[in-house]
Amino acid sequence: MPDVFADLVGQGEAVETLRRAAAAAAAVLRAPAAGPVPDPADDELDALVEEADAGAAPGPAGDPGAGMTHAWIFTGPPGSGRSVAARAFAAALQCAYGTGCGECPGCHTTMAGTHADVRLVVPEGLSIGVGEMRALVLRAASTPSGGRWQVVIIEDADRLTEAAGNALLKAVEEPPPRTVFLLCAPSTHPDDISVTIRSRCRVVPLRQPPAEAVAEVLVRRDGIAPDVAAWAAAAAQGHVGRARRLARDPEARGRREAVLAVPRRLTGVGAAFDAASALIEAAEAEAEASVAEADAAERAALETALGAGGTGRGAAGALRGAAGQLKDLEKRQKSRATRAQRDALDRALVDLAGFYRDALTKALGAPVAPVHTDTAAVAEAGARKWDAEGALRRLEAVLACRAAIEANVKPRIAVEAMMLALWKG
Repeated sequence: MPDVFADLVGQGEAVETLRRAAAAAAAVLRAPAAGPVPDPADDELDALVEEADAGAAPGPAGDPGAGMTHAWIFTGPPGSGRSVAARAFAAALQCAYGTGCGECPGCHTTMAGTHADVRLVVPEGLSIGVGEMRALVLRAASTPSGGRWQVVIIEDADRLTEAAGNALLKAVEEPPPRTVFLLCAPSTHPDDISVTIRSRCRVVPLRQPPAEAVAEVLVRRDGIAPDVAAWAAAAAQGHVGRARRLARDPEARGRREAVLAVPRRLTGVGAAFDAASALIEAAEAEAEASVAEADAAERAALETALGAGGTGRGAAGALRGAAGQLKDLEKRQKSRATRAQRDALDRALVDLAGFYRDALTKALGAPVAPVHTDTAAVAEAGARKWDAEGALRRLEAVLACRAAIEANVKPRIAVEAMMLALWKG
């Protein structure tokens, strides 16, 4: 098995930073254990960790944790691997050798999501509430069961509500001695992560990986044919997860083709509204399909726990009294469905932006490769028809639609406005 950082594509500088920090964290754990009677069984472990420490950046004299801190923020564009980096770093912290070897139980369980001292928060709804954050902070204050670190990974930390951010801030300001917080956010802008939290964290910036690096991972790890991997990596614009879906899922490719057909369908006002409806309905259908199975399983599990199907005395009354819990579940599931719909719609808008980007580069004669090689001819025809200014206005309309949806404008209204702007140019 390769080490835990193997799937962090095109992020050499960030990987080096995290390796040094993991080695420094291992040194912190070893320092208190040093005593007059060494344990011969630890010789091999110490040798391996010291080898990792050799590459660490120099710090203050006598400080074994100079490269380590208790709170980190991983930033970067979508698909850059923010959550992958956070999980890999968590594995390196739990690694028996402090290197992220990928072979020890600490690495295996962390990467598999089963480590008792690693808690992963993946928001299913539109935000992360204060109740969930307070419970997480309380659990994170406990002593690590494995004797190393309590690690809290918060994906999409930009979805923290103000109250949840304040609850997290208190923990970050006065952290327990063995607790590490790993936050993932698009950027350090105040709209994404509060300044007060940011000022107490170390930032690891990630960049959009090059298409060649993404294609190499698809070939090596997923066994995808090189030509398909190269096409998918370019079409996904450096987003590793999306590239994998495009390469392996025919339905994902079909949805992309439907989106890229939109510019040819915009022949009038009626066609613009039809295209908007088709885009919204496709996102809704994709979101419904992605959450339907999980919704049904959650409801069945809750009803069983509440006594559904029971025949004993009081079983029916107990189920009637559980209406509030079922209502809370439905509310959470509705929020998750809304989030899934917006994510699906955003993927479609990214594809559409890529098309108009290709048209703009053609109009300008820029010597860069197209994002969508299979629609390059259509983009070139659009460039001749619209010229550079028209292509830029259309690209800006797509980006404005994404921003409006992020600001909680109703998706249908934002998409209809975008389609009219694309038609009028």
